[in-house]
Amino acid sequence: MEIIISNKSSKPIYEQITLQIKAMIMNGLLETGDMLPSMRALAKSLHISVITAQRAYEDLQRDGFIETVTGRGSFVAIQNRNFILEEQQKKAEEHLQEAVEIGRANGISVEKLIELLTLFYLKED
Repeated sequence: MEIIISNKSSKPIYEQITLQIKAMIMNGLLETGDMLPSMRALAKSLHISVITAQRAYEDLQRDGFIETVTGRGSFVAIQNRNFILEEQQKKAEEHLQEAVEIGRANGISVEKLIELLTLFYLKED
């Protein structure tokens, strides 16, 4: 499992880890039941604190991507990819709804909102 941390990214390290592991699960690179490295091993390999690795794993568990079994480790959760994708789409819809409300309240055109969304979507960190 290869995770790349960017010091130039505006995202915190734990979030970079979380996003990359989620992408690996959604793309099938990590499959149901696959074991993740321990928090200590991940922290050591990425030269980060164990607390940062713990935060990433907690977020992954909260979002249903992994399951942690005390004494055994963390594993890719037994969940349907479609269910996970649906949950993530719901979150995106909530944020887009908020953007639409801000746009309407402040006279930002739909064209400008689409332009901004496209810009953010294609932007690489």
